[in-house]
Amino acid sequence: MTEEKEEVGPGMPANDPGDSDAGDFSDDGALRSPEDRLAAVEAELADTKDRLLRALAETENVRRRFQREREDAQKYAISGFAKDLLTVVDNLRRALDAMPEAEVTDPRTRSLIDGVAATERELLAAFERYGLKRIDPKGERFDHNFHQAIFEAERPGAPAGTVIEVLQPGYVLHDRLLRPAMVGVAKGGGKPVDDSDDAA
Repeated sequence: MTEEKEEVGPGMPANDPGDSDAGDFSDDGALRSPEDRLAAVEAELADTKDRLLRALAETENVRRRFQREREDAQKYAISGFAKDLLTVVDNLRRALDAMPEAEVTDPRTRSLIDGVAATERELLAAFERYGLKRIDPKGERFDHNFHQAIFEAERPGAPAGTVIEVLQPGYVLHDRLLRPAMVGVAKGGGKPVDDSDDAA
């Protein structure tokens, strides 16, 4: 059995893959020097490295964004439920305010009031455990980020811009406002409250 050898005639290239010099030529057909080929490989490597670093940075940004969104979802997931419970707390407080303890003489009525007060305390304690805090700013400076002014009135001795009455307390969930406090603000009659007073 004889092996047939492929003949290579004049003008016919050999099919040996090791003899391929296609990468040794530049675009215009001229033979490239080893330095040129090395520079081209280094440029391609630098470009590939740059693209890889950008892809890694983008992946890290996506991971951080996802982590932040997940933490926010865990932190503020109860906001809708908590907002619905605020009216319950308001009604408990109204019930307690409607019946001052000093006017209660019947032991059964006193027991009922004590039960309502205990329920309010337990509910507020549960709010605190989950990061829900009450805003009751009477006597503090008005802050439009957390308070909603319902009226302005002159109050002797109260500096302008001070909260003189809280009509409805506000609430924040961690650092996010859930409901602003509805307040009455002093119009004048005293020295306006400014940042220099806070610093003193």
